[in-house]
Amino acid sequence: MSDLIRLSASEMAAKLAAGETSSVELVDAHLERMEAVDAAVHSYLHVNADGARQVARDVDARRQAGETLHPLAGVPIAVKDVVVTKGMPTTAGSKMLEGWVPPYDATLVERINAAGLPVLGKTNMDEFAMGSSTETSAFGITRNPWNLDCIPGGSGGGSAAALAAFEAPLAIGTDTGGSIRQPAAVTGTVGVKPTYGSVSRYGLIAMASSLDQAGPCTRSVLDAAALHELIGGYDPRDSTSIREMPTDFVAAAKQRDVKGMKIGVIKELQGEGFQADVTARFNESLAALEAAGAEIVEVSCPSFEYALGAYYLIMPAEASSNLAKFDGMRYGLRVIPEGGATAERVMAATRGAGFGHEVKRRIMLGTYALSSGQYEEHYGAALKVRTLIQADFARAFAQVDVLASPTAPTTAFKFGEKMDDPLAMYMNDVATIPANLSGIPGISLPAGLASDGLPVGIQFLAPAMQDRRLYGVAGALEALLEENWGGPLLAKAPALEEGTN
Repeated sequence: MSDLIRLSASEMAAKLAAGETSSVELVDAHLERMEAVDAAVHSYLHVNADGARQVARDVDARRQAGETLHPLAGVPIAVKDVVVTKGMPTTAGSKMLEGWVPPYDATLVERINAAGLPVLGKTNMDEFAMGSSTETSAFGITRNPWNLDCIPGGSGGGSAAALAAFEAPLAIGTDTGGSIRQPAAVTGTVGVKPTYGSVSRYGLIAMASSLDQAGPCTRSVLDAAALHELIGGYDPRDSTSIREMPTDFVAAAKQRDVKGMKIGVIKELQGEGFQADVTARFNESLAALEAAGAEIVEVSCPSFEYALGAYYLIMPAEASSNLAKFDGMRYGLRVIPEGGATAERVMAATRGAGFGHEVKRRIMLGTYALSSGQYEEHYGAALKVRTLIQADFARAFAQVDVLASPTAPTTAFKFGEKMDDPLAMYMNDVATIPANLSGIPGISLPAGLASDGLPVGIQFLAPAMQDRRLYGVAGALEALLEENWGGPLLAKAPALEEGTN
């Protein structure tokens, strides 16, 4: 197996620029790795071998001809299957869209293609991004490369697992309530939820339009910064797109200086419910930052106590509306029932067959919350809590530069452990949800290993449009921890044996 797959994306880019490797070599190395281990991990729903090789050949020819290319040109990437891709299947992990091949690309995919990054394939996910474990995919589970009996997080477990298994150096995820950051935490990788509106949502299959945000999934903070710069920016096709925003993320990630920085520890996102090892690694990370010159202070955000409840009213309400179009008439699957095909019967049969249990649960919850007589008591009240959360963040950021918490309350749990207890499953997002409700950016990076040998993540949050602060503090902490570890945390991951079943 080629050693190329173990390099960071930035290291791959440097080798490409120096002529020490080719994009074709990088693509072939990753396709070989996928063939060897993806039967065990199941990161991918679709492999784009021919397409990736063609892009790689084109990039190599352009580089050989002396053309000026994007710094990441030729570095392979994987894309979450909720992002539409022209000529490649896009299913959102659902039977409802099985076999659908979009006629257009999402804006972020257009930017990836224009920069010359070969797309290796589409990664597995919880159905319509509804889940925290990638167990609700209609096409089978994805396994955590650190322990194949454990979940890789969700909804974007496929993208995170592909990185941790060295099946891709870069990936795209989406984060509605933590679906980039939580998988990053439990797989020992890096995940960023950008400021809402700073990366175009055009071409994302929407679950909750006011919460969904695409972002980078990588193995290092510097790689995340570089990918973020590539996919971000204004898009007139997205009505929520931000016109002007600072994008010097790579420079911030390289600065690695936290002297004088004030880091606020969120009182409500620690203590009861958080695994002891998670808290220990979090505190060790804070100590490393404090020794490097940062000031650590505790801040209180009282409304966070209600964030989980508010999210699980707002998100299902928006999902119920967004998924109404999958009715057997206009989009997706169509099931013709026996005994007469009225519109109502076709709709019921199609949605019954096309949606899984978790999607049905959230549609019913959202429809109820929006129904006559329930709107103000449930959905209206959740919107008020959302306003309180935004106010708590504003007060906190008046005192500190960034906020910190564990990314997830526990390490990766075993498959089936929480599937029969939706509330226990939802608790995995307790630390990540507030950022989505307020639209602010967040990053998760590895903080070390728990006693069970599984990764722990630490999360940093910054004010809206101040994503570069995240790269500054995360880059500094990553360097401090890797100096102690003697290299990236993933170097400590158990090696997947080729052909593992």
